[in-house]
Parts: sequence; C-alpha cells; structure tokens
Amino acid sequence: MKSFSKRNPVPIAIVGIVLMVLGTVAALNSDDLPIIGGGTTYTAHFSEAAGLTSGDEVRIAGVKVGEVSDVGLDGDQVLVAFRVKDAWVGDRSTAAIKIKTLLGQKYIALDPVGDTPLDPSDTIPKERTVAPYDVLEAFRGLSQTVDAIDTEQLAQSFDALSDTFANTPDDVRGALTGLSRLSDTIASRDSQLATLLANTRQVSQTLVDRDQQLTKLLEDGNLLLEELSRRKEAITALLDGSRQLATELQGLIDDNNEQLDPVLAQLDQLTNMLHRNQEALGEGIRRFAPFVRVFTNTIGNGRWFDNYICGLLLPSVGPLNEEGCNPNE
Repeated sequence: MKSFSKRNPVPIAIVGIVLMVLGTVAALNSDDLPIIGGGTTYTAHFSEAAGLTSGDEVRIAGVKVGEVSDVGLDGDQVLVAFRVKDAWVGDRSTAAIKIKTLLGQKYIALDPVGDTPLDPSDTIPKERTVAPYDVLEAFRGLSQTVDAIDTEQLAQSFDALSDTFANTPDDVRGALTGLSRLSDTIASRDSQLATLLANTRQVSQTLVDRDQQLTKLLEDGNLLLEELSRRKEAITALLDGSRQLATELQGLIDDNNEQLDPVLAQLDQLTNMLHRNQEALGEGIRRFAPFVRVFTNTIGNGRWFDNYICGLLLPSVGPLNEEGCNPNE
C-alpha cells in the first residue's frame, strides 16, 4: 500500500475541495438538515399577517416548538412558513395568530389535529386558520380616516338634513336635531379631536417601535419576581434570624445591666479626664520626642551604647577631666 506522501496530490486536492464545499453548504443550510436542523418546515394560508414577523414563536398547548421563518403574499392571502421541531403535526391541524404580549407581539398557536402526519408539501388552508384584528392598526386607521373628514362640510350636511325634515314627525325631527347638535359639537372640537388622535397615533407607534425593549423589561421583571419567589425561604430565614439576634442581644443587655453600668460610668470618667488633660498630654508627647531621638542615636550603633554624660567627673579629679565639660557641646 502506497504511503500518503507518494500518492498523486491532484485527486487528493480535488476531493478536499469538494469536501470543503459540501461542508460550507451544509453549514449555511444547517437549519434544513434532518437531525441537527431547526425542524420540519410547514406552510399555512392566512387572511392577513396581523403583525406576524419572521422569528416569532410557534407554540403547541402553550409550549414553544418552533418559530416563523417567512411571511409573504400568495395572491390575495398571506403565506406563512414556519418550522416545528420535536412535535407531531396532524393532517387536519389548525393554526391561529394570537397576541403574545400587550404590546402587540404575535405567535402562531398550532392545534395538531388529525390521524396522520401533515405532509410538509401540503399547506394548511385559510379555512383552518384564524388571524386576529390588530388594535394598533385600528387606531392608526381611525386617525387617518378622521383626518380626511371635512368636519365643517359634515356639519353643514347634517344641518341641511335637519332643515329638510323639519316638518316630519317628532321622532324623526328629534333624531335629526340630535345629529345636527352632534355634528356641531364635532366641528367645534375638531382641533382637540385631531390632537387627541394624533397623540394616540404617536403613542401606538412608539409602543410598536419599542416593542422589544418593553418586552425585555417585562421579561426581566418576571425573572426578578421569580428569583424573589425562589429566595423567599432564605429571606424569611434571614429576617427571623435577625429578629432572634435582636431578642438575644436585648436579653444579654438586660442580664448584664448591673455589670455594664459601672464599666460605662468609669469609661465615661476616663474619657472626661483625657479630654480635660488633652493639652498636657500633647505637650508631654511633644517634649518626649527629643528624648526618643537621642535614645535612638544611643542604641543605634550596634551591640553597645554610644553616649556622652557631661559633668559625671569633676575637673579636680585628675588628668581624666582637666578642663571639665561644656554642656552646650
């Protein structure tokens, strides 16, 4: 058998390049692989998207089993592609777009009904899907509709109808009079209503734009509450221990009150004495400093004392001290 170094390098290079290309393709399409991928891809037709976007969750019985991979138009209806992993989907399954949060985030709720598995090539028809009505879109549509209404012309129209039916029975005339008053009220408050609806549109748009941040804030709040709930016993034990410690300390003080009172009284006297003699103590420490320096020089030369004592021997003693000593030297 030939060694690897003696083989023709051209076929080896070709095989290596092919394996690298296949590995790159597999890595780029890892979600579509049967075992390690993101699951089986299904499709469903909806009457409208209702704010559903790619990446939203797919749930069965409230449990996340996948996510939405694509949302697009298919004629006069919306085609939604989603992946489901480790979950059974029947051939008569139903799908509904539901609201996940109060801020308008959506998810797909699957009801896996059927006797046989759903073929991924079969699309769930619109008859078995439900799309909710988006409240935020309704507010935006209302504001746009009201902005397009000519309130003065509307008021004139109601006034003309009221005048035309002035001789009609009392019930009809009263209803038209009420409509005329309503139109006058709307016309007189036109600017206020326009401002209110504009602010409503801004608030709804802000909520939509900040949906992820507000969702993250709510999720973090839930995590904090869950952590506090898990630590409830530890916090309760800490508070009980603190209360017991306070009780024990109070009992210790009560039991040793007679012994502690004289000690505290003497300690108070000592502090008062130190306070009264504060200046004297400071002066003593200041004058003690030169002695410490001289004494340090005396014993700082090794195992002997190096000192000079003036006046220990009188000048009349003999040749040891004929001239005496000068204290200033």
